Amino acid sequence: MALYPSLRSLIASLCFCFLAFSLSAFGRPATFLQDFQVTWSDSHIRQIDGGRAIQLILDQNSGCGFASKHKYLFGRVSMKIKLIPGDSAGTVTAFYMNSDTDAVRDELDFEFLGNRTGQPYTVQTNIYAQGKGNREQRVNLWFDPAADFHTYTILWNHHHIVFYVDDVPIRVYKNNEARGVPYPKLQPMGVFSTLWEADDWATRGGLEKINWSKAPFFSYYKDFDIEGCAVPGPANCASSATNWWEGTAYQALNALEYRRYRWVRINHMIYDYCTDKSRYPVAPPECLAGF
Repeated sequence: MALYPSLRSLIASLCFCFLAFSLSAFGRPATFLQDFQVTWSDSHIRQIDGGRAIQLILDQNSGCGFASKHKYLFGRVSMKIKLIPGDSAGTVTAFYMNSDTDAVRDELDFEFLGNRTGQPYTVQTNIYAQGKGNREQRVNLWFDPAADFHTYTILWNHHHIVFYVDDVPIRVYKNNEARGVPYPKLQPMGVFSTLWEADDWATRGGLEKINWSKAPFFSYYKDFDIEGCAVPGPANCASSATNWWEGTAYQALNALEYRRYRWVRINHMIYDYCTDKSRYPVAPPECLAGF
């Protein structure tokens, strides 16, 4: 049956509105140059597929790095990364947010520590809040992150910071300011990534050195997604309760996320600063605050 013109127009309008809502609600994959710029060794970063993916290169001459063009105050950042295959001992691929300030730095870190062939890849997370860091946790990944792309995400709102690997939370840092625990909430942070040599500490505490005969080393990135309050921007954005990342569903882990989080901590966590008595005879206050 033929549709009346007015009905056709209504359906077309609804479809357009639904598409616009979808794009605004779920964000968009960006090309590299839309949101990022090279900060270190331009010759060691190559754009692929029209800038929708990039290759980072580490050799004996240099590593490399890139950063977002803007800083953000709260939101969610995610990237798909494929790490260095084979013997990657002594290398570090990092994806992090940083306020780029000195004395009172805020920083949220993913650091992927290279390995000898056959050993699990370790991801180290760390949090700097109002100048204080040294909050390392390490998890052995339960898959081969060099065989394919996996999604790594940082969610940051007024309630907590969550590090995700393929939608599995591996680290939660709650806002415990009421207990005197510093929480990053005042300084906007940029999004950074680097590939570099760190064989003085990266693999088994520096016992495994980088094998330059395996160079060059490559890591790959795609599906860059930043959703947050850009600075400079509307002054009221960061405090707005209407931002989706501040919504009820994102203020705490849901039941499924919590089960996954507990599974990671029980089966794959290999280091937690909270339980390192040699460094902290008395556990830091955020460790005593509980989940």
